[in-house]
Amino acid sequence: MLLDPGRNEAGVKQLINDLHPLPVFIHAQHASLRSAVDLMKLGARDYWPKPAPLRDLLRAIKRVAGPTTESSAASAPAVDAFVGRSSGMRSLMNMANKAAKARSTVLIIGETGTGKELVAQHIHQASQRTHKPLISVNCAAIPETLIESELFGYEKGAFTGANAQRLGLIEAADGGTLFLDEIGELPASAQARLLRFIQEGEIRRIGSVESASVDVRLICATHRNLMELENTDVFRRDLFHRINVLRLELPPLRERGDDIEGLTKFLIKRVSTKLQLDAKPLSPDAKKALSSYPWPGNVRELEHTIERALVLADGEVLEPHDLNLPDKPAKPKGIAKPFASASAVIEPESTASSDTDSGELSLEDYFQRFVLENQDAMNETEIAQKLGISRKCLWERRQRFDLPRTRKKGGA
Repeated sequence: MLLDPGRNEAGVKQLINDLHPLPVFIHAQHASLRSAVDLMKLGARDYWPKPAPLRDLLRAIKRVAGPTTESSAASAPAVDAFVGRSSGMRSLMNMANKAAKARSTVLIIGETGTGKELVAQHIHQASQRTHKPLISVNCAAIPETLIESELFGYEKGAFTGANAQRLGLIEAADGGTLFLDEIGELPASAQARLLRFIQEGEIRRIGSVESASVDVRLICATHRNLMELENTDVFRRDLFHRINVLRLELPPLRERGDDIEGLTKFLIKRVSTKLQLDAKPLSPDAKKALSSYPWPGNVRELEHTIERALVLADGEVLEPHDLNLPDKPAKPKGIAKPFASASAVIEPESTASSDTDSGELSLEDYFQRFVLENQDAMNETEIAQKLGISRKCLWERRQRFDLPRTRKKGGA
């Protein structure tokens, strides 16, 4: 049902309650941010100021009508293919289904490309909040100077360039789920504000003197070892214990050998449909190559490999040369070490010997030698600039390689 509240907003609120669970859309002549937030909290599916483009109205109505048929039917095979037959994934999804029935915060841990966001989407869809929004935020993709305003919003005039009031992503997820991907990259200032939101269920926009209550289910994910990271200054200990309520650990693809065949068949079908290409089967040799490969990039790397093969293959069957797998793949990394930087990760120590034997320095050898040779002549800022990294990253690597900064007598 499409309504115009006009100036009788109280009557519209009562009507939304009376029509529940019938979907209600608001097309407002006198639109305001506060009115939009209030009506969306009560259950309105969408809100537009007049005049709204007709295509937006039709798209929103179609989105509400579609999930009972096409979306739900299509999502079931996708989840089944992602889970596969391995006992580890079956156990994890069993825990995810239990977590969906609760309101507790969920922490999903796993290597890059293992499908952490898919698990978060499944938890949201299996919960009672499925009719409300799922807002996904990649904490590593938003600049440190903008992350707080993106999450919490801001008032007009709060800072230079804030020409209008803006709703934060947490407030936009009210009644639904907020998924914070790569929460280990969240800056310290945003961690403190996020902690208050978790504890009190309240947020305060930047530049505001009033707090607003929100009802948001929080799901976090990271590839970093927060259990060890919370002992440093990089991640707050109190925040770690707040989000570490229901912990789900995704196994890497190399430990899911029984699932590779089923995942490959599903991805061939999905990629061929998306790119409008013929779905080609795998030859026995190609199946063997996929099974023996360690998949350091996990499911995401497998999907990209299938896409590359379908695009470049000339025959009717996918052969090993169509997959174009590297002869010497990178050593698969587990959950990142506590001091590993997400922006610039140094290769593991096992690669150092091969580089040294060939007469070349590995990245970690170069880093250690450069720091030791220049730390007496340069300060930390100058060393970081020469290496092309931040001071924070330099400090993390010093800890990782046990290279504490030696201070001269009488120094500060």
